[in-house]
Amino acid sequence: MKSQNSENPSNTGPSSFKNKPFIETKERVRYSETDKMQVAHNKNYFEWFEIGRTEFCRRKGISYKNIEKKGYYLMVVESFCRYKKPLRYDEEILIRVYLREASRKKFIFDYEVFSITKKHLAAKGYTVHVATDKNAKATTLPDDIFDKMK
Repeated sequence: MKSQNSENPSNTGPSSFKNKPFIETKERVRYSETDKMQVAHNKNYFEWFEIGRTEFCRRKGISYKNIEKKGYYLMVVESFCRYKKPLRYDEEILIRVYLREASRKKFIFDYEVFSITKKHLAAKGYTVHVATDKNAKATTLPDDIFDKMK
């Protein structure tokens, strides 16, 4: 994981995560993710959040697939996105993810989506996840999963 002071390596501007460990992953706005004006549709930001969150877990040494194999799920119970500036077709984007809060029952992830192409913050958001079993009943994560996530 990276830690950032004022500017990220992609030159997209300062992060609001200020010296907190985060991960970054790059994507590109696909044509299918845009409307008639070639502006990225708002639903895609949540998909980009998920891409970043999945990569966050992978880099921590645990995949969603392995969490689910063990009978646990991280159900989204709340999500929010503040759109700052539009993203357009074929822009390269940087998804930055920070784990704000971690417990055996709940996780809160923060996100920033930057346009690398235009060097601006496009959106900020967060998701709240609750640990559940396969029947969507709230549960507590075991040590082997929690220790890797935090």
